This record gives sequence, C-alpha cells and structure tokens, in this order.
Amino acid sequence: MPSFRLGTRGSPLALAQAHMVRDALVAAHGWGVDDIEIVTVRTTGDRVQDRALAEIGGKALWTKELDRALLDHEIDCAVHSMKDVETVRPDSIAIAAVLPRADVRDRLIGAESIDALREGAVLGTSSPRRAAQMKRLRPDLEIVLFRGNIDTRLTKLAAGEADATLLAAAGLERLERPDIGTAIAIEELLPAPAQGIVGIEARASDADVMALLAAIDDVRTHACLRAERGLLATLRADCHSPVGALATIEGAILTLSAELLSEDGAHHVHAQQAGAPDDPELPRAVAFDLLDRAPEPVRRLFAA
Repeated sequence: MPSFRLGTRGSPLALAQAHMVRDALVAAHGWGVDDIEIVTVRTTGDRVQDRALAEIGGKALWTKELDRALLDHEIDCAVHSMKDVETVRPDSIAIAAVLPRADVRDRLIGAESIDALREGAVLGTSSPRRAAQMKRLRPDLEIVLFRGNIDTRLTKLAAGEADATLLAAAGLERLERPDIGTAIAIEELLPAPAQGIVGIEARASDADVMALLAAIDDVRTHACLRAERGLLATLRADCHSPVGALATIEGAILTLSAELLSEDGAHHVHAQQAGAPDDPELPRAVAFDLLDRAPEPVRRLFAA
C-alpha cells in the first residue's frame, strides 16, 4: 500500500505537476515511486467551464474540494498551481513547499506578436489581468471568455472562436509543448502573482508531513511567492482584480514589481521596490504605493 497520498486536480497539467512533486519526493527521501499514491480530486472549477471564475465563486473553486480531502485526512498533501490559490487560506492549511519557479511569461497563440494581431482581433481569455493588459496595449481588441484546460482553449482557438489567446509558458513547458506560440516579454505583460510556481499544501498541525515536504522546498521561489501573495493580501485583490506582479531575487536583494489596471486597460499604475527577501513590509509598501497613486477607476477595484 502507498504510504503517502498526494492530492491533485485531474487536468493534464495538474497531473503533470503532481508527478513533478512525486519525483522530487522520491529523489529527496529515497522512496520508490509506488510509495506515493496520486489521488485525483475533481473540483468545481473543473466541472463549470462556461462562466468566468469570478462569477461563480473565484479561486476557491479550484481548492475547496482538495481542502476538504486534506482536512478529512483523505490525502496527506495537495498540489496546486499557486496562481490559482486564493490569498486568504484556512489557518489549518499551510504552504509547506514550492518547486523551483518555471518560465513566468505568457505565450501568445494565434499571432507572432501583439502588434501583429489584426485590427479589431478577438482575444480569448478568462483572466481579468490579461484582458486589461491587452486592452491597454491594443484598445481595439475584442475580449471573449475562454475557459478550460490548455487543450480545450487551443481547440476553441482552432475552431475560430477567437483570433488569439494567451497561455502560461510554464504550463506549456510542463506539458512538453514549449514551442506553441510566442513568449511575450514581462515588460509588455507582467505575469500574474505566483505564475509558474507549483506549491504543496499540508495540514499545518501535521509536523511530520510538513518536515517531509520541507525537503523539496525551493527557498528563493518561496520567498518570491510570499512577497507576491503579501502584495495581494494587502490589496485585498480577488478574481475581479487586474493585477500583475513579479518578485525576483539577485544576491540578497528581492525586487518586487507590480501593476494595477482598470478593467478596460485605460488606466494603469506601476510600482517597484527592493529589499530583504523575508521583509513582510516590502509587499505592503508596494501595495500602498500603488493605491496612493492609482487613478480612481483602478483604486475602486481594490478594497484595501
């Protein structure tokens, strides 16, 4: 019988990430592959595909079933794409570890560049951030809702439901499809907070599991994740909030860049500050700087 149960959503990307975590645990602890059971949990976010997440409950639709399985001891830990995990989590659940961050960029599928999109092109996305950023760069674009896993969205694109879409480079790489589309520089499209980060959550009270998972934690990525999630917490951002953020570490310095946009992309504010990687005041300072300078159409989207 497997001795360790790893919970995950059932999408191809989620399963690929779960296998990454399994392989990391096997390497760290000298376990056999059969010592870890991958338990698939179907979430509401997987079942409901015809509406934007913000309309039907937000990011909790990706996590609540896994949270229940974790707290009911049906699994020992849960694997998540951290950009899909809501900022405020139950005290009984902790982020025990994160894997090294992958490519943070978005990839544009359907055109060679943002400028190459035809006048009035239709962009399919369910992300308020991507929609606002693209409208800021190309106000002529029409935005339509695209939900579903990577293959579902590519199928919609091939069927002509849109001229182009954006997908995370990290997800495409994990599915061994790194050559699809064109990577967009972060100077053009700042990524979503936590984009490219796979996280593993466990029961906060389970010291043994927390210790096992700590062995695969990437400390630098975890520091960047705390900064980006700290920014979101201060902003009280939710699924409706167009916000981009990226923390990077060079030497002993963490730099946090962030931007807020109005939903239509017409208004925008950017901030950047640097400091110690574990300074909790740094993301708060960036958030308050953004809010202090944000135009009213941007500020009203945030409850801080």
